[in-house]
Amino acid sequence: MLEAMRSQDVSAKAVLDLSHIHQAFPRPNGDSSVVLDDISFSLREGEIVGVLGRSGCGKSTLLRIASGLMRPTSGKVTYEGAPVDRPAKGIAMVFQTFALFPWLTVLQNVMAGLDALGMKEAQAREKALAAIELIGLDGFETAYPRELSGGMRQRVGFARALVVDPVILLMDEAFSALDVLTAETLRSDFIDIWTEKKTAIKSVMLVTHNIEEAVFLCDRIIVLASNPGRIATELEVPLPQPRERLAPEFREIVDDIYARMTAGRGPQTGEKGDAALAGIGMRLPVVPSLRIADFLDMLALPPLSGKADLRVLGERLRLEVDTLLPVEEAAQILGFVEMKGGALHLTAAGKIFAGDTAEGRKKLFGEHLLRSVPLAAHIRRILSERSPHAAPRGRFLPELQDHLTPHEADQTLTAVIDWGRYAEIFAYDHKHHRFSLTP
Repeated sequence: MLEAMRSQDVSAKAVLDLSHIHQAFPRPNGDSSVVLDDISFSLREGEIVGVLGRSGCGKSTLLRIASGLMRPTSGKVTYEGAPVDRPAKGIAMVFQTFALFPWLTVLQNVMAGLDALGMKEAQAREKALAAIELIGLDGFETAYPRELSGGMRQRVGFARALVVDPVILLMDEAFSALDVLTAETLRSDFIDIWTEKKTAIKSVMLVTHNIEEAVFLCDRIIVLASNPGRIATELEVPLPQPRERLAPEFREIVDDIYARMTAGRGPQTGEKGDAALAGIGMRLPVVPSLRIADFLDMLALPPLSGKADLRVLGERLRLEVDTLLPVEEAAQILGFVEMKGGALHLTAAGKIFAGDTAEGRKKLFGEHLLRSVPLAAHIRRILSERSPHAAPRGRFLPELQDHLTPHEADQTLTAVIDWGRYAEIFAYDHKHHRFSLTP
């Protein structure tokens, strides 16, 4: 049914083109870490395009390249036929953080962008007041940001973007800092403004990690894979606005995206180094061991009884995809779950873990950790060979940085420390940044 519903309207005029975007950053060892790899797509008139993906896949980097705030290593961005190599008139952005000037009132914050354009004060004031009314904050023109709720402050952010009459609006996780109810209200208000054509905006591009948000707002969704960020899939959302989250067609698209985001994913390992170090460059998701245990328990309990769609699990655990997928990935790395037919299943080991005692869980977790995560086995081996069976964090970090970026290396080491301490295969002293075989 879903395949039959997809159809791409390529007749609409392209307003923004991203062509073969490649972004890389240098590593300490002289190599490059590729963040984005060969990304090409167009933003057409009359559509909202969502860029969806997990943390670290380069979504925000891609948005900043599209806005002209960052230049790609290679590739190009064109806006209405002209190259974009700096912030361009006609492209506005709404950020995740409210980024308001605390010493300015609501009106002054909204006028700030117009002042920068050299607009006369009277005209700027008139436009700012109209934008404030449009986003529902009339009456708060003289309020300061500290007097506003999070939702109201983000409305000011929207007003500040809309007041410059942009052709393209870019949104970077614009609703993620808000509570659930406020975010839902603001999404609905934004869709009303968009569908009723109350602004000059022709196209919208938004970055999100929330699958339901993407399906609720977007006409087209681009899903990025990670390491490096690249287009994994692209699909249309041919549902009329306003959309009903509980409608079968809506749920089908959400489930399809969950399946696409987990399909064909496996541990990423480095390729360099000798045989003794092979595999320690596997990137690990930073997921607390107790969250993994809770995840396995929830999957084991009725009515799931060892099998569930990720969307169902996310709803039960109240986790968004950006939090849910790292937990699922960690459980897969450790061999406690597997994906079959688009659903997540407990493995035999996962079932044993869920039903075991606290001590039995630790022992099983440790066995799987040493078998499945080369870095954990490497640390344990070094500690066993050394006297007095201890080593500083700095002993292992440079080895990881031969395979990973400094941030990835730090995150991976943080993850293995938590997992190793839970399994009691080694201890770690945070005060002195030191591993040991005994506490």
